[in-house]
Amino acid sequence: MSQQIGYIELLRQNRDFRNLTTGRFISQIGDWFNSVALFTLLLSLTGSGESVAIILIIKLLPTFFFGPLAGVVADRFNRKTIMIAADLLRGLTVLGFLFIHNANQVWLVYLLTILQVVLSTFFEPAESAAVPNLIKRKDLVTANALASASWSFTLALGAALGGFVTDLFGRNTAFVIDALSFFISALFIIAVRIPSLPTASPIKLSTEGDAMVSLATTTTSRRSATAMRRLKKLSFADISGLTDMIEGARYLKSNRRVVAVLLVKSGWGIGGGVLLLLTIFGKQVFPIGRDGSASIGILYACRGFGALIGPMVARAITSNSTATMRRTITAAFFISALFYILFATSPLFVLACISVIGAHAGGSIQWVFSTVLLQAAVPNRFLGRVFALEQSLLTLTMAVSTYLTGWSLDKAGFSARQAAGALAVAFLIPGIAWWLTQRRLNQSDDQNLETSHPGIEVETAD
Repeated sequence: MSQQIGYIELLRQNRDFRNLTTGRFISQIGDWFNSVALFTLLLSLTGSGESVAIILIIKLLPTFFFGPLAGVVADRFNRKTIMIAADLLRGLTVLGFLFIHNANQVWLVYLLTILQVVLSTFFEPAESAAVPNLIKRKDLVTANALASASWSFTLALGAALGGFVTDLFGRNTAFVIDALSFFISALFIIAVRIPSLPTASPIKLSTEGDAMVSLATTTTSRRSATAMRRLKKLSFADISGLTDMIEGARYLKSNRRVVAVLLVKSGWGIGGGVLLLLTIFGKQVFPIGRDGSASIGILYACRGFGALIGPMVARAITSNSTATMRRTITAAFFISALFYILFATSPLFVLACISVIGAHAGGSIQWVFSTVLLQAAVPNRFLGRVFALEQSLLTLTMAVSTYLTGWSLDKAGFSARQAAGALAVAFLIPGIAWWLTQRRLNQSDDQNLETSHPGIEVETAD
């Protein structure tokens, strides 16, 4: 069992990973300034919780449509260039919010948000796929826990500061800070050197849960086949990326464990409407500050603080064991469900905050472990497509959940507390499905091993 490297040590030793992490950290702080300002802008222009639901859906749904293409782009082109271009264009896009002043311009809020999300859709798979190129395999858990902790800390800090800055200095200040954060992020990514890796066979996740590295398959026949393909006349499918998408689909079809891990985040997304409820609770149930901006910021900060705690605890208990990661994902679904039940019934704001912290600690554990399992199992040449598909499915389920949550509040007569309780129960569904899937896959692995090696007893992962 290899010893895990510490967060500070990894950042100190790896300059390129440090620059990537720093750029991401800065842009994420600005993004949460943007989110709080955007929510309060819509509420002040329309006075409707439905408009917040729409903007949350807009922040999610474009990724479903553009995600597969973004994955192809991340695998086909230079990932560093993709990230820099996306950052610069996102900074310019955010500046467009400065020109919105009345309710007749709400359509422009939606349009600019769509553009920003589409650009993020190209940035994120390129970033996730670049991480294994920058660090050693044994450090993946540390790197992803650090990435999640960074996201969580920036959410906590950015949302809290964003709420108070918006309350004190106005929304435009928050939008300017967000734009600057993207420009600064691009400068750090420019300094990152991302090496090209040879295509290798995946790291297989055994039934016992240990990641076994198979031999690289860079052979003469593969090089010859690649050369012959390049000589062919490019078809529309080749140019459009459809060929790459089909190749990725075939890879997933033959790797059931990868598919199962791929669906973890979208499983959590079934209860994703809770993010709308954080805004509604801050505005209507526990209002603090102008338009509830302070309480909205605090609730989102609690979400970030919970997501910060989760990876720290998770990293301490796994010791790089993939079996433990899979078991912990099951528990994390039930943790999220329990704490959102408490959130739905909290009579005091402080109890609601504690409940949000606990629920998102569970969510962040799922996020980190599913990311590590994918990075460990998927070959480098498929990573962009796999992460883009994961992102697409996550955003689709969250968009549907958010729409249904908004509909239940505005049309079905649900109170915010009733909607929160329903979503808490929704977290149980993917948790049970994941547990049953792992049992079935483990049993299948045991049968295959017993067939090929009769007389060998195997300890299952779950």
